[in-house]
Amino acid sequence: QLTLVESGGGSVQAGGSLRLSCAMFGSIFTIGDMGWYRQTPGNERDLVASISTDGVTKYADFVKGRFTISRDKTQDILYLQMDNLQPEDTAVYYCRADYLFDDNIHDWGKGTQVTVSS
Repeated sequence: QLTLVESGGGSVQAGGSLRLSCAMFGSIFTIGDMGWYRQTPGNERDLVASISTDGVTKYADFVKGRFTISRDKTQDILYLQMDNLQPEDTAVYYCRADYLFDDNIHDWGKGTQVTVSS
């Protein structure tokens, strides 16, 4: 069983930065690709950034050049560095881990709130 715990959310002004962390516990050896998603009330959860097992990263167009995803495999932590935050980045951010042998199976964290004021 895998547990994901996000942290690092908070409130910042536009132009500020935050770094989100996602700590992994349990069956870490089953983790394949990982990603950060975000969700606002009444909307679906959208992919923000992903990282494959061999370190290939992908970003949503709305965060390219501002956010950076990384994974520290020695510490079992997934990061999302968010720079030049804008009010439209306000959302709950979730960490997701895909099962190594079937990427249709995922585990999610409980999320961390990010609020950006203008």
